[in-house]
Amino acid sequence: MKGTKSVILAIIAALVLKLFFFDFIIAQGHSMEPAIKDGSVLVVSRVAYGLQLPTNRYLFRWGKPKIGEVVVFYTPSGEIAVKRCTIVEKDGLFYAEGDNSLASYDSRSYGFVLADKIIGKVLGY
Repeated sequence: MKGTKSVILAIIAALVLKLFFFDFIIAQGHSMEPAIKDGSVLVVSRVAYGLQLPTNRYLFRWGKPKIGEVVVFYTPSGEIAVKRCTIVEKDGLFYAEGDNSLASYDSRSYGFVLADKIIGKVLGY
């Protein structure tokens, strides 16, 4: 019985970490090559810019992306994207571009994105 409690607590702890603090995403496509290759596993900090609910609404915000950071966000069409932040505007907007401009559907196509659409900052790839 003691082992079962440990397993349940470990599962709950893992879920809390994934929902609120860290996430893992597999990169799909070639838009961020050569830095991020198709199929790379990305470590994403969900708390880099603030505390989010699992619904991706920010409860508290303590930062915004900086130019050059790679962020994961929802595009205006609702797809998850991994792009590099190239412009940050004071009114909570950012411009994101893929490193491989020939293979990237990014802000050059859909314009600025609300910072509230950010899922997190890529820490490693």
